[in-house]
Amino acid sequence: MTDSLEYSALLQLIDERSAAFRSAVAAAPGLDAPVPSCPEWTLFDLVQHLGTGQRWWAAVVAAGPAEAPPAKDATEAPRELEALLAWWSESNELLLSALREAGPERECWTWWSAGVSPANSWGVARRRVHEVLVHTYDAQLAAGAVQPMPADVAIDGVAEFLDTCNSTPAAWPHEAATIHYHATEGRSWLLTLDGTGAWPAPLTDDAAPPSASATGTAEQLLLFVWGRLTMSDLKTEGDQQVFERLIAWEPEE
Repeated sequence: MTDSLEYSALLQLIDERSAAFRSAVAAAPGLDAPVPSCPEWTLFDLVQHLGTGQRWWAAVVAAGPAEAPPAKDATEAPRELEALLAWWSESNELLLSALREAGPERECWTWWSAGVSPANSWGVARRRVHEVLVHTYDAQLAAGAVQPMPADVAIDGVAEFLDTCNSTPAAWPHEAATIHYHATEGRSWLLTLDGTGAWPAPLTDDAAPPSASATGTAEQLLLFVWGRLTMSDLKTEGDQQVFERLIAWEPEE
């Protein structure tokens, strides 16, 4: 069940978060700085990963409906700071330009088409907002100056992750389970895991007790589902093994 962020708001968030990412990279001690939340990556690796991703998704959106995605550009980003920052800005603008031209409803290839997140430009824009949001955290961590995430963006980030990454018709290979996620800002989500797959939804007041639950700020929950925090960083209740199994699960459709 997706939230209903306006397309224009998503494009603005991509622009804002990309500027925050650029600032974090510029403030870091160097491009060889390690990224603690991305083991074995340097800051340069992080910028190249995210910039290449922006360029690739720009090509995906521009291609429209397709059975397979376009090939990724294997060109390495420049290694001098100012040139790299310019390359990053260009990468981001290529994505934004493709999204503006396409509009929110254009269908395109996505790896999440079997789930509830839409396989169109709107779905891509939403995914890229949160890709940049989390990697900005990574860059800020490398720079030693982590800034709080905007709470409303982090709230949508939790919902987006469930819609996109925890949404699949692939059968859950364990005993059926439910997870409740509670953000202290007042939002909650339900994730059902059973033979029909993994399906997220807003949590209602009459929901049955879950197999497991996790409570934290929206930022903490977002960083948890993205693998940046662990269960020990949240208040968790119920069967902890459900979280462990979900984290380890690699569904095949």
